[in-house]
This record gives sequence, structure tokens and C-alpha cells, in this order.
Amino acid sequence: MDILALNCGSSSVKYQLYDWQKKEIVAKGMVERVTIGDSFIIHEVPGRDTYREEYECPDHKVAIHLIIKILTDNHYGVVSDMSQISAVGHRVVHGGERFTCSVRIDEAVLDAIKAVQHLAPLHNPPNISGIEAAQSVLPDVPHIAIFDTAFHQTMPEHAYIYPLPYEWYEKYGVRRYGFHGTSHLYVSKRAAVLLGKDPKECNIITMHIGNGVSHTAIKNGISVDTSMGLTPLEGAVMGTRCGDIDPAIPAFIMEQEGLSPKEIDSVLNKKSGILGITGQFTDRRDVIEGAEEGDIRCRLALDIEAYRLKKYIGSYAAATGGIDAVVFTAGVGEMGWLIREKALEGLEFMGIILDREKNRNTMTRKAETMITTPDSPVKVFVIPTDEELVFTEDVVAILEGTYTDHMNFKYSFASQDFQRG
Repeated sequence: MDILALNCGSSSVKYQLYDWQKKEIVAKGMVERVTIGDSFIIHEVPGRDTYREEYECPDHKVAIHLIIKILTDNHYGVVSDMSQISAVGHRVVHGGERFTCSVRIDEAVLDAIKAVQHLAPLHNPPNISGIEAAQSVLPDVPHIAIFDTAFHQTMPEHAYIYPLPYEWYEKYGVRRYGFHGTSHLYVSKRAAVLLGKDPKECNIITMHIGNGVSHTAIKNGISVDTSMGLTPLEGAVMGTRCGDIDPAIPAFIMEQEGLSPKEIDSVLNKKSGILGITGQFTDRRDVIEGAEEGDIRCRLALDIEAYRLKKYIGSYAAATGGIDAVVFTAGVGEMGWLIREKALEGLEFMGIILDREKNRNTMTRKAETMITTPDSPVKVFVIPTDEELVFTEDVVAILEGTYTDHMNFKYSFASQDFQRG
């Protein structure tokens, strides 16, 4: 059984083909610059050289056709024809309140996804385009939606309702939803294994830090609070998103600069965060290099990001009533030893005793590492995320009729015997 996972962004399509019987990745890659010109595909097959091809993709349908073309190519491909693919799993960023778990896509489900696309205008429209494009190319196989928001639907009302007119929630669905759910699910299950405990007995803070950043407070194995809100704009400092700010600032700047709502939204989402502070960088490697060379704003960006991370650790430890572990994941979380060190500095009073040397030597996208000392009461792990594996296991379970909520479903990676591929 081969499962194709698709992750359609506004200008990209990531894909992974997974052989369920052999439990191994057959191929993976990405089509970049979809809809904006000069697009290309990067195609990776274990044991082969990486393949790159320039190919104009004016829309997601063309991009998915390109993926199919490469997967079935006589020289670069891995399948003889698409009949070998048993199902397709689609990442959907926003599912609103309706979806608390992954589901098979039918007309009603697709309509429901479309109905909440105004809550994630940068993400859901390309997700929808990807689903429709894949359905047109692969009409005879099941298509499954895996929602970023589903993992966080366990949050209590007092965590997800904003102190705003309540009718905004009733009329427009204004509430905290949270995102990166599959990543938080995966690394929290892996952390429970590393702790040698049942997930239902664990209090964990998971910190997904990439260009987008979100943190989750997990109590007794379920999400009870998370940093992103109605949209992925709220929360931590991100590559280009501002995260938490005084809500009066947008109105003030709109008046001062004569900006429209659309323009201020673009600034907050695309020109703020690390880019806004440094004026030139989003990649933390560039920021660190700039800081080492004496760039004051790069140093400031690092200090602001680390300080905000520290505050979330403290607040979520309070929200859960004490924690067993903190987990860093995603690109910066897995590779950015300096940012981890600055965020954890001074937290010994909370029981976090960092092994600085081990932390500095932990810069990998493959190994799971504990970066606290053996006697540290609270453990800190660096765990590479694997959202595509969550996609695949959800899809297979739905096909086999064994799927249930994440606390009762037995994911392979929640086992002590799990070996990372």
C-alpha cells in the first residue's frame, strides 16, 4: 500500500510517497514558486541523486500533474503507474470547530473546508486547490483531510474564547484554534516514549520553531492551550509574522501611514517578526551570523525571540500545573542551539538544567536528543518532527476502519520499538 501525502502551500507543494508495508519513504520532494513564475521541482529518492527540473506551474493543478509525471517517469520515477497509490492524504490548515480528527473527503467535507477558508485566507485556498487538483488527477482513490487545528480541539473554553463580544464567536467563529497540530501530536507522543510514560500521564510543552512558530501546553496527553489563535498570526515571534502585540497598534499605524486593512494585514504577516526587526533576514542562520559580526538589530532579534520563548515556557508550565518535559522541533528548534540556549537560560529554578555542551552539539534533523543533564528534574528534548508520518498513519487507519481520536489510536511512533526511518 503506497500513500501519497500532499501539503499545498500558497506557492509550493510538498509531497511524500510512503510504502506502508515496508514502512519506508519511497520518494519525497517539493514544487516551489507555484503561481509566481520560475517554478521547479526537487525530487528525492533514497539511494539516488536529487533531481531538479524547471517547470512552469501557474496553478496547483499543474504542480500536481508535475509530481505525478516525475513519480511515474521511466528514469526518475518510483512507480510504474498511479494505480499503485492507494490513497492521498492532504494537509488542511484550518478545519474550524467541525473537524476534531482526520476525515475522508467527500463533497460535504470539501464544502465545510471552503466555508472556513476566510479564517485562514493564506492557507486554506491553496489547500482546497490542491485537493481539487489531486481529485481530478486521481479520481478513483480515497482522499483524506488531515487538519492542523484538530489536535487542539481539546482545549477548554476558557483557553480558546477571547475576551471580545461573545456574539463574534457565535456569528463568525472568532476563537483560538491553534495550528501545527500534527507536529505537536508527533513530538509529544515521542517525548512520552523517551520519558518512559503513558502520554496520558505526561505534561509537556512542545515548541515548533521554524519560519512559522507555535507552542502547545499538553496536560495529561492533550492540548489545553496553544500560542497561535484564530489565525497563525498570534503567538510567538516568527520569521515574518509579528506574533503577540498590542492590538491597538494596527489601528494606530493604519491612521499614521494611511494603510488599508489588507495592507496592514500584509505587514503583520509578511514584513514583521524577525524580518521586521532585522530589516533583512528571516533565516535564523543569517541572523546569528549577523549578530556574531556585530549587527545590533540581529542581536536584538535573537534576544526578543529567546525572551518570548522563555515566557511561553513559564506560562505553560503554570497552565499545566508543572511539566515533565519541553520539546524543541522544526527547523530552528532542531538546529538552532543558540536560540535554545538563550531560551532555557536561567530556568534552573523550574527544574531545567541545560547541558550546554550537549545542546551545542545537537544540530540534526534525524536524531532524538536529551539536552538537559541526567539529574535535571524537567527534561528537554530535541525531537525532529514527522508530520508526513502522521498523515500516512491517519490515512491507513481510516482506510482500514481502525481510526479513532489520538489518545486512543495506537500510532506506531508511540511505541518503544519505533525506529525512525
